[in-house]
Amino acid sequence: MQDMTAAAQTEANSERAVFRYLTTAIEGGRESARNSRVCPKDAGFAAAVALASVGTMLLAPDGRHGFDALAWVLGTVGSAALVGSHRFPRTVLAVTALAMVAYQLRGYPDGSPVLPMLVAVYRCIRSGHRAFFVVTALATLAVGLGSLPLLSLGDEALRAALEKRLLSFGWVVACAMGAAMRIQHEAMLAQAEERAAENAQRSADEERLRIARELHDTLTHSISVIKVQAGVAVHLAKKRGQEPTSALLAIQEASGDAARELRSTLHVLRNADGGPEAVGLERLPELVERARGSGVPATVAVAGERVPLPAEVDRAAYRIVQESLTNVARHAGPAAVDVHVSYTADKVVVQVDDDGGGDPGAPPQPGIGLTGMRERVTALGGALHAAPRPEGGFRVRAELPLRQPGGAEAAP
Repeated sequence: MQDMTAAAQTEANSERAVFRYLTTAIEGGRESARNSRVCPKDAGFAAAVALASVGTMLLAPDGRHGFDALAWVLGTVGSAALVGSHRFPRTVLAVTALAMVAYQLRGYPDGSPVLPMLVAVYRCIRSGHRAFFVVTALATLAVGLGSLPLLSLGDEALRAALEKRLLSFGWVVACAMGAAMRIQHEAMLAQAEERAAENAQRSADEERLRIARELHDTLTHSISVIKVQAGVAVHLAKKRGQEPTSALLAIQEASGDAARELRSTLHVLRNADGGPEAVGLERLPELVERARGSGVPATVAVAGERVPLPAEVDRAAYRIVQESLTNVARHAGPAAVDVHVSYTADKVVVQVDDDGGGDPGAPPQPGIGLTGMRERVTALGGALHAAPRPEGGFRVRAELPLRQPGGAEAAP
C-alpha cells in the first residue's frame, strides 16, 4: 500500500514539474506571439502531422488501457504547436517534448507524440538553438526512462517499453543529426558560391587589365601619332603663312579629346572603383563644333530650363549625341544635323535628326553604335527610338528619366 502511495506521489510530482516547465517555456514566446501571424504553410503542415499522429493512435495495438480524452489531447497538442515552429522554435520544442513526456507518464501506447517532436527538433536545430535541444532531449530521455517503474509493468512489457522509448530517443537524435548535416551542407554551398564569386571577380579584373594594356599599347599609340601629325601640319601651315583648314583643326582637336577620353577609360579599366568619365551635356557645344569642323553642318536647340542631371544620365545623353554625329559623318553622306535637347522635371530628351540619304522604308541595321546606345538607355530605364524619318534621313531619340528604374533618384 505504501509503495502504491509513493508511486502515485512520484507521478504527481512529475506532472507538476512538467507543468512548471511548460509554463516557463511558453512565457518566453507570449510577447512575440501577440504580434505574429500564422503562416498558412505551417498550419497545413501542422494539420498533416496531426493526422499522422492520430493515425498512429488509432492503429496502436498494444495499449495497456483504452484511450481517454487526455490521450487525444496529448496526441494532437504537439502537432498544433507546430503552427509556430518557424517563429518560436524553442517554445514549440518544449511543448512537443512535454506532450511526449506526459503521454509516456500516463502509460499510453508509445509513438504518437514523437512525430511532432521530430519536426520541432529539426526546426530548433535549423534555428541555431543546439544547446536548448541538448538540454530538452536529455531531460525528455531522463523523465521517460525514470517513469518506467511507475507503470508497474511485467519484465517483458517493461523491456518492450524501454526499447520503444530508446527508439524514440534514437529518432530524435537522428533527426537532430540530419538538421546539423543540412546546416553544414548549406554552409559548404555558401562557401563554394563565395569562392566562385571571388574567382569570377578575379577573372573579370584580369580581363579588364588585359584590355587596358591592349588599348594602351595599340590605340593610345595610334591616337598620339594622329595628334602629333595634326599638330605638325598646323604648325607648318602657319609657318608658311597659310591658315590651317577647318578639317585639319578639327582633326587636331578631336585627337586631343580622344586621347583625354582614352586616358579616362584606361583609368576606369585599371581601377574597379574608378571615377566616371568627365563628359556631359555641358560639353555639347564643343562636340557640335567639332562636327562642323569635320564638314557636317550641325545646329543645337535647347528647350526647357536646364536642371542638374545625374552623372549616368548626363554621360549617356552626351554619348548618344556623339555616336549619332559619328554615324552621320560615316553613313549619311552630305547631310545637315539638328540636335535637340529638352529638359523636363522628370526626364531629359535628346534627339538628333539628319537629312541624309536614309531610306524611310529600310529598317536600321543594328550595328555596334546603335546597340551601345540602346544598352545605355535601357540600363537607365529610358526609351530609345532609332529609325529613318518619313521625310528622309535618320532620327535618334532617347528619353532618359532622372530617376533610376527602382524608383530612387539617381546619384548626381
